[in-house]
Amino acid sequence: MTTKRNKQEIYDDVAGQWWSDEIRWVRTLKNLVPARFAFFDHHFEFSKKTVLDLGCAGGFMAEALYKKGAAVTGIDPAEQAIKAARAHAAATRKDIKYDFGVGESLPYDAVVCVDVLEHVSDLARVLSEVRRVLNPGGAFLFDTINRTLAARIAVITVAEDILRLLPKGTHDPALFIKPGELRNDLRDSGLVCGPMTGIGPSGISLKGDFKFGVLPFKQVVYAGVARKPKVPK
Repeated sequence: MTTKRNKQEIYDDVAGQWWSDEIRWVRTLKNLVPARFAFFDHHFEFSKKTVLDLGCAGGFMAEALYKKGAAVTGIDPAEQAIKAARAHAAATRKDIKYDFGVGESLPYDAVVCVDVLEHVSDLARVLSEVRRVLNPGGAFLFDTINRTLAARIAVITVAEDILRLLPKGTHDPALFIKPGELRNDLRDSGLVCGPMTGIGPSGISLKGDFKFGVLPFKQVVYAGVARKPKVPK
């Protein structure tokens, strides 16, 4: 039987346990947050900035952004995940705005978009929307998966099929994006692409989960930053 790919319902399916640390693949997403900021923090100062977490799921990145002093809005098409994010923010007294959906109209100083671009069917449209909601000079901070044999083996064969770090069918390798392609797409959308770096396993936690860090190679997962040009003086 052919496995359904790019299954986005998985985020709603586990929404009630998102913050419980009981589900290994959800813990993996949480464990990726420090590695992302190890790169992002070198390229953007989040304190006192307005930040959109595009594809926020249950709120791991949004809460980390809030702790850095940002005014955060998270949006996601997974309605139950948004409810879980709202409930956790309320329980921990974090003033984060969460919206169910795929679009926003307010201007932001930064858009953070992790674990999203490799799932969308119309990348050009997403990048166009990112540019639209950014203030001039604003930053787009992202990560995604490279379309390589190494990535297919690591993400599909190992992470999904063997180790079950992700639910089977989470990703469709046809939607993975080569860095050069993404640079071109960013340019075509009106964004100026900056540095990119790899992200990957850097150790094992006491629970037996992978810890992650910044890596020099981008063959599997890579992160990057782009800017919306400032308005000419």
